[in-house]
Amino acid sequence: MTGTDDPLPLDGAYLGGEHEEVGGIWRKASGLRAIVAIHSTALGPSLGGTRFRPYPTVAEALADVLRLSKAMSYKAAMAGLDQGGGKAVIIGDPADLRSPALLEDYAAFLDTFGGRYVTAEDVGTTQADMDELGKHTRFVAGRSVGAGGSGDPSPVTSYGVYRAIQATASVLWGTDSLAGRTIAISGVGKVGGTLADLAAADGATLVVADVDEEAVTRCVDELGATAVGIDAIHRTECDLFAPCALGGAINDKTVLELACQAVVGAANNQLSRRELATVLRNRGIAYVPDYVANAGGIINIAYEQGGYDPVAAREHVGRIFDEVTNLFEEAARTGETLEAIADRTAEARMAAATRPASG
Repeated sequence: MTGTDDPLPLDGAYLGGEHEEVGGIWRKASGLRAIVAIHSTALGPSLGGTRFRPYPTVAEALADVLRLSKAMSYKAAMAGLDQGGGKAVIIGDPADLRSPALLEDYAAFLDTFGGRYVTAEDVGTTQADMDELGKHTRFVAGRSVGAGGSGDPSPVTSYGVYRAIQATASVLWGTDSLAGRTIAISGVGKVGGTLADLAAADGATLVVADVDEEAVTRCVDELGATAVGIDAIHRTECDLFAPCALGGAINDKTVLELACQAVVGAANNQLSRRELATVLRNRGIAYVPDYVANAGGIINIAYEQGGYDPVAAREHVGRIFDEVTNLFEEAARTGETLEAIADRTAEARMAAATRPASG
């Protein structure tokens, strides 16, 4: 733990032995309370966003950052990147706590990891935050084009999810076209909203839900979408359900209420517990692991290293189609869930890696 003020209490019972490093900081003057979790640097320096949320307890923030950082390791490995997995959380309401002083303190904390963790934008943080961090640390990605970065990764993330949906459509329905298909999207913010644009342009009929009424209204007015309540979207009869808000949308209750043939979305940690992938398969619902479908963002910011090439980055993101197709083909041979196959593939790549992380 790091800090000249009170340390951020991290309960060792939550840490397990899987992560390489977990550190917390508490800066009383700026209000910074943050946790960085580095899951793996087997393939390279860990890369993952900073989430800024008013977690009710430190224990809940810690549990979230541990889950998210592990998913980033698997995401990078499946995407074929020479990156490890890490994540960070800042505890508090960004509307109240965000300040130059807090970000400067956070940048100093990032420096203590010596390049083993590189941060980026996530829920609650903005590209402007990344630009501000970049004034104080070099261990930040996803800055604006004017600040030397690749810009907002959301459209590229959306494109990757769209390619995962196309691959799923090709396997299930014999064509990658979404014409005539009904797609239900939960969360139509930056990523889900752009996904809605792509699906609508491909001929899909949309059903949408979001806590942000303006985002829903845009989809209704511009894309001809049907709006439903956020608590009802998962029950919508549709061809494909796309969770694009916060994690845990599929739990022991909602998994039995789904009325779709496939689940492919942008949210992280869509399953409240991993065993639900088997429940989905037994219900005849294809589930594409979230860390495969939503890898576009990490792929895009990984391409900032050595000079950003947007064409090469987008081409790499487009290969998510091939990754998803391969998972379906392996599942047809083995009878396993797509998640089990993806996990095994990612773990094998990390286990085989011998190159140490560079700082």
